[in-house]
Amino acid sequence: MSERILVCVAWPYANYLLHVGQAAGAYLPADIFARYHRLKGNNVLMVSGSDSHGTPITVAADREGISPRDIVDRYHPKIVEVWERLGISFDLYTTTLTDNHYATTQEMFSRLLEHDYLYTATQEQLYDAQADRFLPDRYVQGTCPHCGFTEARGDQCDNCGKQLDATELVAPVSTISGSTPVLRETEHFFLKLTALEDRLKAWVEDQHHWR
Repeated sequence: MSERILVCVAWPYANYLLHVGQAAGAYLPADIFARYHRLKGNNVLMVSGSDSHGTPITVAADREGISPRDIVDRYHPKIVEVWERLGISFDLYTTTLTDNHYATTQEMFSRLLEHDYLYTATQEQLYDAQADRFLPDRYVQGTCPHCGFTEARGDQCDNCGKQLDATELVAPVSTISGSTPVLRETEHFFLKLTALEDRLKAWVEDQHHWR
């Protein structure tokens, strides 16, 4: 009896051309795994797509003075061409701009909210008073608190490789206005993992075929 195998591969941001390391590190192993199970006669679904809503896309769009959609429309077809030329055997390679994606994410959010799996809480986030907007991680640059690199981003330091929170940066600067951002409270939705913890643990522990 054939097994159903779902292969979920990382979604690259649609703001640049992919490099060899990405193909070799994430997509080639997934393709080998999917092809192996197809040869065994299993029912395989290998899926991925271009992340068309990430901060790197808006950063690139702001830099060029165009819309985020223009950036995605430029790079998504090129990413698809890369997969075709490499022979990566996706059953579905899509984007986060489809009507189906919008409908599915909204349905998931609504169901989680309806069943009390979401809650709101405030947290501090860097705010650019000159630009009158909150700053996602890559809109902030400063000095890494770990190695002293002066051009660390708000999500990580490319010098030492440490993952960062933008509020950890020393002498942070907004990449939009060049001003010093301030901390302001902002409200967000959070997933209530504690309500799902026991069921998730039981389910994970029952998956003996995982590697």
